[in-house]
This record gives sequence, structure tokens and C-alpha cells, in this order.
Amino acid sequence: MSTLSTASSAIDIASVQQKIAAGHYDDALKDIDLLLAEDTDHVDANYMAAVCYRYKKDYDRAQQYLNGLKDTAPDKGRVYQEQGHLFRAQALALQALAAFQTAVQLNPALIASWKAQLDLHQAAGSNIDARQASWQLQRLQSQPRPLITVIDLIAQGRLLKAEALCKKFLQQSPTHAEAMRLLASIALQLDSLEEAEFILESAIEFAPDNSQLKVDHITVLRRRQKFERSLEAAHDLYRSDPQNPQFQSLLAIEKMQVGDYAEAIQLFDAVLETLPGDAITHTSKGHALKTWGKQSEAIDSYQAAIAHNASYGEAYYSLSNLKTYRFSDTEIDAMSALEAADRLSAANRVHIFFALGKAFEDREQWDKAFDYYKKGNQIKRQQSSYDAGKMTEELGSQRAFFTSQQLEQFGGGGYPDAAPIFIVGLPRAGSTLLEQILSSHSQVDGTLELPNILAMAQKLKRRGRSGGAPAYPESLALLSADERYALGKQYIDETRIHRQSAPFFIDKMPNNFRHIGLIKTILPNAKIIDARRHPVGCCFSGFKQLFAEGQEFSYSLDDIAQYYIDYVELMQHWDTVIPGAVLRVRYEDMTGDIEQQVRRLLNYCGLEFEQQCLEFYKTDRAVRTASSEQVRQPIYTSGVDHWQNFKTPLSPLINRLSNALAEYESGH
Repeated sequence: MSTLSTASSAIDIASVQQKIAAGHYDDALKDIDLLLAEDTDHVDANYMAAVCYRYKKDYDRAQQYLNGLKDTAPDKGRVYQEQGHLFRAQALALQALAAFQTAVQLNPALIASWKAQLDLHQAAGSNIDARQASWQLQRLQSQPRPLITVIDLIAQGRLLKAEALCKKFLQQSPTHAEAMRLLASIALQLDSLEEAEFILESAIEFAPDNSQLKVDHITVLRRRQKFERSLEAAHDLYRSDPQNPQFQSLLAIEKMQVGDYAEAIQLFDAVLETLPGDAITHTSKGHALKTWGKQSEAIDSYQAAIAHNASYGEAYYSLSNLKTYRFSDTEIDAMSALEAADRLSAANRVHIFFALGKAFEDREQWDKAFDYYKKGNQIKRQQSSYDAGKMTEELGSQRAFFTSQQLEQFGGGGYPDAAPIFIVGLPRAGSTLLEQILSSHSQVDGTLELPNILAMAQKLKRRGRSGGAPAYPESLALLSADERYALGKQYIDETRIHRQSAPFFIDKMPNNFRHIGLIKTILPNAKIIDARRHPVGCCFSGFKQLFAEGQEFSYSLDDIAQYYIDYVELMQHWDTVIPGAVLRVRYEDMTGDIEQQVRRLLNYCGLEFEQQCLEFYKTDRAVRTASSEQVRQPIYTSGVDHWQNFKTPLSPLINRLSNALAEYESGH
């Protein structure tokens, strides 16, 4: 039995574990009770109590301890593994299987969960699933023990410790492919994309036949938005085995990234010829159709996924995420039955909760809708290592460093290209609308939420941590004028792949507001637009949106409120130290008088007025955000005050945002 945390009590955790292993459950529980008397949230004590009561066949008591651990334990993979053991002890095979699947999603190093899945699949006669579990088990057991520990540490979010252990192992085995792959995975999670790419390219040289390395390499290239290279690499992998469904699907995804939706769909169809019941592929095909603007066909694909796998929550959520789809009574009943059956993995449960939230919101059952959004977010928050305090500290460091005096000391410099137009702010604040308006202009190219500034900032952070240099952003003071020029040029060169021939282009990564100082240091002539929305409306819209990645603050109303407060404070700072550099556009103003706001927007960007900017919804371009269907319609005002339907459950959020609300409503 693994320890989940370090004990502070005089009672020796190891001795309690020995008593459990020896079957002395009552003696172990006496010690556990002493631990819990000191600290009712003691993670190890609660975990061991659940184990003891399971062995004593007191399943209700065991479940009570596990329920608490799902909120407090840092290693949730082992908690769900114990949940699987508990369900299995009660002969609840389907629930046990779902728990073990959740356990390995959270922590792939859990050998006992893979073994249990293999046994359960074999008992059910699920031969394909049994073979997959067996392959995963054999692959894990074949790894050196230090690497299993690395996998475990990664799952617990202890990335720096995992990185140190992995590097230590590589000192002894410098060409070990799996160790290099894990080190690249750690770098990827730390947003060190350039480092991850380099490690994987080196690993492929040592192990050119390792297809998993190549798959990971393609993923990193895509994350770096090097779409031409990722497409070429996917083509190479596909040509090595054109009938391999994984390689077909991977190439389809890369085709989507370069806008070749027709060929992507053909490749997904090829996968479905081999695996006609694969819900993941039906859903991926639906995503391609949605982005391409073919909503009815996308709906058909999502519904096909559900028809083949009634428990596949992502397909239900994808329907809800169209924003314009309305669930039938039958679909709501089906989702409700899935929830009640308690057989879903954590990922499927999250998707079902968010889909039900949207379903009941559309039916104006506001309290019920909010409860489902809250349930979905609670699971995501439990799986997240997001620290609101650290984010407050990070944004505070930007204000502390970028004083007027510091900016004067830089004395200009940077790369003078005026092409970039950054749209920043919180997600769901209207940035996609602004992008669609601007990209309708003949002189502006729309692109994506580009990761380049975030990656550059992360690299500067890593340099400070590892090389003894000052931390970011203080390290910017050490850059010479030539280095600032080179970084600006690097950004322009790296993003050129996303542009057509227009002289200006948009980067709508919302999180870039955290790095406006860096942007103005290396790209002094860049335009920056702050997409602002009513504080409560913006925060609640983020809370009920299940983001793919990068917005972990949205899983808690407390976290999202603090994030909004920190964001407003930082933007006020930029208004003070670089007055007039940032244009603020309020969503409510845009919906109230679109022509006036569009003219103001274009004037700030130095662009002549063009009528098509008012007819942005006619623009024929792929839109890859949650607002894709909404920005294909004329502007509407019905959603501006929609949050007021949830005013009662949102009262804690409203109270936290009282100052921000007062400032916003006064026009500041």
C-alpha cells in the first residue's frame, strides 16, 4: 500500500501499514483514530481507514472515507484505485472497471489498476479491451523501476522532482528511449515546448523505429504550431503503415490544423471502415465538420458516436458545445441515467455534467443547470494543481518590475514590425468576436491562439530557475537591445506560417495579458486590445465552459474571481505605465453600438473602415473556439445579462467581485 502524504504525528505510518498487511485491522484502526483526532483531513489516515473497512466488509464506512479523500488527496489516482477495489469487493464489476480506468487516467503507473482491468475485461469476455490492458500492463512492467517512479511523480504533478529523477536516470542510460520520452513529456507540461521538441528529435535518432516517440514528436510540433512540419511527420508515419488506424487518425488531425477538412474527414472515414464503432473517431470527425462550418453533419457524427458508445460523454458535451443545439427529452434521460448508474470514468462524468448543465440551462431550470456545472468543475478542480496564490504572485511580479522607470531604462529597442495585433483578456470575454471583425478586414489575417509569447516567457522562466539568473520578468533587464530585437524578430518569423499576405495579423491568445510587458519590450509597435466583459458575466461564462487546456482557474468560482481581480489590477497597471498603449473594448459596448465600436477598433489599429467588418458573420473562415457557431451569426444582445438568471447561486462570486463590479458599471 502506497503512502499518499507525509505524516506529522508521532504515530508511525509504516507501522500502521504493517498492521493492515498482517490483517490486524482493529489495531490499525485504533492508531488511525488517533491520527484523525489530531487532523480529520489527514490523507494517509483516511486512506488507510478506507482500506481497513473494506477488508472488514464494512463497505459503507469505507465509502465515507473515500468520498472525503476525493476532495483532499493529492494522489487521486490511488484513491480511485481503492474505489475500484471497494466496488470489486461488492461485486459491482462495471463500477469497479470505471474506477480503475479513472485511476490510470490520473496515474498511469498504477500496476494494480491495470491488472484489475485485465481481470475484469477477461471475466466479461471483452477480448479487445483485455488485450489493450494486457499490453499496457506489460509495457509498464518492462520499464526500469526509476521510470515507473517518474511516471508516478508526473501523475501527482510533482514535475520538478520527476524531471530531476529522469535526468539522473539518463546520466546512466543516456539513450534510453522511454526515459527521453518521459523527460520530453515533463518539458511539455512545463510549457518548455522547444526543449520537448529537441529531446524527442534526439530520441528518434537513437530509436528510429519507435512509433510512440514519433507520435509524441508530432504532438509537440502541433503544440508549437509548426503545422507544416507536423503534417510532414504525420505523412511519414502514415506512409510507414497506411492501414494503421492510429496513423490515419493522426494525419487527419494534422490535416485539420492546416485547414484541409475535406481530406481530414476522408481519413476519419477510413478509420471508421476499420473501426466502425469507434466513438472517438466519430467525435473527431464531428469536430472537423463543426470547424468547417458544417453543423448538421457535425451533429450527425456526434450522435453516431453516442449510438456506438452510449457512455461516451465527450460526444454529448460536443453537442452542447455547439451552443445552438438543444437536447431532446430522450437525450436528457439517457445522460441522467448514466449519472445515476455511477459507471462513468471521471472524464466521461465531467463531460456529462457539463452537457446536462447546458441542457437544463436551455430549459431555464437555472438551479439544476448550475448544480451540474458545479459538479463538473469540482471534478476538474480535484484533478488540477492550479494555485491561485501563485498566479496572484506571478502577476504581481509583472507590476513590480515594469515600472515607468524600468521602461524608460529599456530606452526603446525591440523589433519594429507593427504587424501583430494582440487580443488579450479572459476567455469568453468577446475575443473571438473582435478577431472575426478584424479578420474580415482586407489588411488583416486571422490566425489562432498562438502560443509563442507564452512559450518565450516560459523559456525565460526556466533559464532563471536553472542558470542562477534573475527570475522572469526581472531577467529582461539583462537583455541587450540586440537580444530584445532578436526575440521580437523570432516571434515574427515563427508566426509567419499562420499568415497569408495581409500586412497585419491577429494573435488572440487571451493569456498574453500576463506578458504585455514582454510584448512591448520586444515588439514596441504591436497593437494590444483588451477584450473586457461584465465581471460576473465573464467569470460565469468561463465557469460553465469546459476548456480543452490552459484555463485551470475556471474550475472554481473563488479561483476565477481572484483571477479576474488580478487581471483587472494588472491591466490598470499597464494603463498607468504605458498610457494609451492598450485599447479596451467592452463586450456590452460592442453589442450596443457595433458600428461606433468597429470604427474605434479600426482607428486604433490604423486601418480604414471597411463595410465587411460590420458583416463579420459572412466571413468564410474556420473558427476553432467555443464561440465558432455564435460568430457565424449577426451580433446579438440576448446573452449580455444572461448570468442574472443564476444570481442566487452566483452570490458568493458577486460579493468577491464587488469592487470590480463598481468600477465596471461606472465605466472604468
